[in-house]
Amino acid sequence: MSLRQIIVTSPASTLPYLVQAIEAVGCIECRVLTAGEDGKAVLLVLANDDNRQALLDRMQAVFGPENDGEWRITLLPVEATIPRAEAEPEARREVASTGLTREEIYTSVWKNARVDRNYIVFVVLSTVVAAFGMLANNVAVVVGAMVIAPLLGPNLALAVGVALGDGALMRRALVTNLAGVAVVLGLSGVIGVLAEPVFTAGELMSRSEVGFDGMAIALASGAAAALSLVTGISSALVGVMVAVALLPPTAAIGLFAGFARPDLVMGAATLLAVNVVCVNLAAQVVMMTRGITPRTFYEKKSAARARWISAGVSVTLLIALGALVWWRLIQPAG
Repeated sequence: MSLRQIIVTSPASTLPYLVQAIEAVGCIECRVLTAGEDGKAVLLVLANDDNRQALLDRMQAVFGPENDGEWRITLLPVEATIPRAEAEPEARREVASTGLTREEIYTSVWKNARVDRNYIVFVVLSTVVAAFGMLANNVAVVVGAMVIAPLLGPNLALAVGVALGDGALMRRALVTNLAGVAVVLGLSGVIGVLAEPVFTAGELMSRSEVGFDGMAIALASGAAAALSLVTGISSALVGVMVAVALLPPTAAIGLFAGFARPDLVMGAATLLAVNVVCVNLAAQVVMMTRGITPRTFYEKKSAARARWISAGVSVTLLIALGALVWWRLIQPAG
């Protein structure tokens, strides 16, 4: 059970409505601090993950859609509390917990889906390590590149943006994804031009082939990544899984282009496309099944439309890519 201290600062006039909303949902503990000279009151609410989202939604409903600077809700993680906090009775739980609230998930992916100096540096470093690791056929080095690859953040941000119908987040995630892919392709292409062509390295040549087993791996990676995000579980290992699906084939495209082998470029590009579609589709399905939706009715309606459009596009692409994979698999027999 993860605990959060919710600190609410609001006009004293809203106190009765806030307390009523909190009592309707339930919490571990609620303390009201006396209003200061500015007419503001402070509520300290201790809540677990069983009803934290419901609490935030009810409190925001009290304040309304506009924030004129008169109120603020802040969430702080709680490592421990004495005496030990007891879980809320089952009857008080309104919905199944996702672990983190919508607001916590949004804050997490927003800051991790930005093109800044750190993002570019990690993309460059992971590309160099991956490219030379594949050329040397060194599995350990390639795994090291996967560990430092920052490709998890923007892909999860895109799935969250679709789930919430947030156009700004989707645009930010797409720009960050495209920037990362462009850096990987450009740098690996330069390495491919300067390095001696190698066509015997298994780590490199395996990225020129794609099969239905690769689709299964990408789907599992995307689902695991999204699940780790919404439940608050450490995503370090999941980040490796997603990097497996995205970084090596992208670097392989640049290397094969530098080797002037368009046939191998086509294979690696197909693998990358399959993995990107599968990872994002699986992540979106997890977001939907875990109930990651906007708060208000109209926002939910808009988000539902975005989800259906995204799902339709993703499924169509997946079917087309599946047909291309099947065609490539039967080519040698023809």
